[in-house]
Amino acid sequence: MSFKGLRVLALESRRAEEMATLIRKQSGEPFVAPSMREVPLEQHDEAFAFATRLLRGEFDCIILLTGVGTRLLWKTLLTRYSEQELKAALSKITVVVRGPKPSAALREIGLVPSVQVPEPNTWRELLAIMRDRPENRIALQEYGKSNADLIAGLRALGKDVSPVHIYGWDLPEDTRPLREAAAKLIAGGFDVVLLTTSMQIVNLMRIAGEEGIEQQVREALQSAFVGSIGPTTTEALEDYGLKADFEPSHPKMGLLVNEAAAKQR
Repeated sequence: MSFKGLRVLALESRRAEEMATLIRKQSGEPFVAPSMREVPLEQHDEAFAFATRLLRGEFDCIILLTGVGTRLLWKTLLTRYSEQELKAALSKITVVVRGPKPSAALREIGLVPSVQVPEPNTWRELLAIMRDRPENRIALQEYGKSNADLIAGLRALGKDVSPVHIYGWDLPEDTRPLREAAAKLIAGGFDVVLLTTSMQIVNLMRIAGEEGIEQQVREALQSAFVGSIGPTTTEALEDYGLKADFEPSHPKMGLLVNEAAAKQR
């Protein structure tokens, strides 16, 4: 089995040429748009500003929206602060998790959530939970995409909300190929989309938001065959209301391409 001439979008950056070669070997027509560049942890100013305020006792509550973002936030903070002082500060406030994935990430750290939002774990259930809660000074962990409706809803309840944006990777210096990929995607230009890291979908949707085509990109991804390299990337898709059609037997780029090709009819 092979792609048999199908048009394949990949968002690989560092190994872009290798990805294109792998797709061609499976008789696919590749379009590889680099989607990200690494952001050194020490450049996460919002995360460190949050930690400073947390240690001063300026928050009553933190809301953790994603597992990926929770892990990266913790990893970032540990570059500057001790695990003991961070855990002590977090134990003094209410920790709200949107669903099972940030809950699992929090437990990996050795902490237990105070409040878990019920299924289907959307911002609407989160807002309903917070409506009757006494906490007013809230830090909101966001990963890649800001939820304006949630922030507006919390502020309408009289909450003082401080978003904490956390990125492991930022947009590439040259975003033109990624913008072209988004345009081609909504024009029906791709049959298959292959993702090798969670930040690829985050940055694609970030560009789509800047272009005002986020909903169209979401619909195009729902129509395409989407291959995810593994659970973390699949989780990121789910954060946007999307699903992966396929994960490879092992989280390797070559297996992702080859096994995705084998699944095409």
